[in-house]
Amino acid sequence: MSRILIVDDDPRLRDLLRIALERAEHEVLTAGDGQTAITHAARHSPDLIVLDVGLPEMDGFEVCRRLRARSEVPILFLTARDDEIDRIVGLELGADDYVTKPFSPREVVARVRAILKRANGGTRPQALRYGPIRLDREARHCEVAGNRVTLTGTEFELLSMLLAEAGRMLTRVHLINRLWGASSPVSDRTLDSHLRNLRRKLDEAGCPDLIETLHGQGVRLRSVE
Repeated sequence: MSRILIVDDDPRLRDLLRIALERAEHEVLTAGDGQTAITHAARHSPDLIVLDVGLPEMDGFEVCRRLRARSEVPILFLTARDDEIDRIVGLELGADDYVTKPFSPREVVARVRAILKRANGGTRPQALRYGPIRLDREARHCEVAGNRVTLTGTEFELLSMLLAEAGRMLTRVHLINRLWGASSPVSDRTLDSHLRNLRRKLDEAGCPDLIETLHGQGVRLRSVE
């Protein structure tokens, strides 16, 4: 059973999602504002946070920033703004996925299931190495030249997929299907946002230009000495 924190200022929506997630056998906590969400996250260590962007006083983006300063907990954004920029900004802050309102509780449950599945890993090798990079799937730990690199759940899975197929070109469709599911409406721009964040973190850790984009084809890891 996973512990889910729902953060939304609409009590009816909180109850709707709580009931749906409890029926899916999750333990559910709720919060109606950003500060309460941060307090609950610190006290109860949820496995995933469903976070509304349009919170009063402290919006979801600021809550995400503060959570990411001390935690890698997966975050699913809820947004009423059908604006690609808002979605990309949210993903750049370290969120793992987003759902646009209005949505069905079933869709949120499905997204939660997919994110938790990625976060919990699968049957693939638990340790992956490529040059100075070491990825420990069981511990959810990434190192570059012995130094810890903090990744979101989606960034971790994306790097894991690239490492497992090092040198091989992976198409965008393949990456999106593996990360979000074949029926997901996730766009190329969402994938690009995660790739951009992952590239920046690897660059800062001493692995510049490791991820190569082949125009019109896909993505692969460059060879390392």
